[in-house]
Amino acid sequence: MLMRVVCMVAVLAVVAVMMFALPALAQTGTDEGADSASQAAEVKYFDFFVVKGGPIAFGLIILSVVTIALTIEHCLSIRRATIVPTEAANYARSLIEEKQYLDAIRFTAEDPSMLGYVLNAGLIEASNGYAAMERALEETLDERSARLFRKTEYLNIIGNVSPMIGLLGTVTGMILLFSQIHAADAFPGARIVADRIAVALITTFWGLAVAIPALSIYAIFRNRIDVLTAECALAAEQILSVFKPGSDASASGTPLTGEQTT
Repeated sequence: MLMRVVCMVAVLAVVAVMMFALPALAQTGTDEGADSASQAAEVKYFDFFVVKGGPIAFGLIILSVVTIALTIEHCLSIRRATIVPTEAANYARSLIEEKQYLDAIRFTAEDPSMLGYVLNAGLIEASNGYAAMERALEETLDERSARLFRKTEYLNIIGNVSPMIGLLGTVTGMILLFSQIHAADAFPGARIVADRIAVALITTFWGLAVAIPALSIYAIFRNRIDVLTAECALAAEQILSVFKPGSDASASGTPLTGEQTT
């Protein structure tokens, strides 16, 4: 929870810098007599893309902040070091090879990684035979992978809903424009119409700006979960292969290396 709060604060700071600092940086290189014009351009930039967008634009900006925060959280939690840690795999295997089964059960129960959770479930079923251990591995892998997939679904929801929210804002803006034309019983100048249409399209811009990275990041993490889950299953099967009928525990192979779990 603390990590998420820290990430949200950091992201808000980055967004604030981007909104206020980048327009100012874009104005560098002009002469000193253009300071007032630069400030006016900066205010116009913020007003046009944020203030004129109204509540819908603000809502989409908040969704963009949430997307960045979720991305940071997933980068910290959905990675090889937290799912298939090499050190934990080697230590668990050494305990099993030395037939210190109780110590192996205690270690895997305390290990926070997916591999530790899966190994613990398999070791608990050791008294029921290797087939029961395999079933426990499959069930726990499915459970943990489903939990990770559910975490990434928020990015999928944001990516699918954001364009519709942006389109809602655009349609609303167009309706208001035509209703004003109808009420005035006169067609305004081209500059006024173009300005109001541009303002109406701001929400569509924000919707797409949020949806494109959200869906891309969602696909990346889905693929990462598939790869890491498969690596976890392979590592767990290798570690518990000493319990397989006909195998020799004293010749169960060399400890897992970084190359085998990556």
